[in-house]
Formats: sequence, structure tokens, C-alpha cells
Amino acid sequence: MEERIGIVGILLDSNEFAAQVNDVLHAHSSLILGRMGLPYREYGVSVISLIVKGTTDEISSLTGQLGQIAGVNVKSAMHKEVLSK
Repeated sequence: MEERIGIVGILLDSNEFAAQVNDVLHAHSSLILGRMGLPYREYGVSVISLIVKGTTDEISSLTGQLGQIAGVNVKSAMHKEVLSK
């Protein structure tokens, strides 16, 4: 299958959803090349950014599962070019 590289942005409305988000990220850890999280305590929200590499289906599975969690907003962008070795 063809792999692509991309980014995933995750916004959590509350820290109460963090455990569910981490469970999904752990289940898809093989796709994650890098992760940065920022708890914005002043506003009670958190922001997580991911650099991912995988097939379109794999990355869609990750973002779809995250998007089903209440209080979580997810956006992704994929590079147009297929990765080649």
C-alpha cells in the first residue's frame, strides 16, 4: 500500500477526554513519527499535534476514532505525494 506523510491536529475541550485520546493514540502508535502536546490550562483546553506516516486508510482510521470522542475536534492534512524509498 502507498504511504503518505501528514499532520493531525487535535483539540480537546476538556482534560477529561485525555485518557480516551491517549488510548487511541497508543493503539495507532506505529503511525506516529512525532507528537507535541500543550495543555492550555488558562482556558481548560489542550492541543496535540502529530506527524504521521501511513496509508490513507490507516490515518483515516486514527482520525475517525479520535473524532468519535465527545469533546474532541480533529483535522488532518496529507502530503499529495506518495512516499518512496
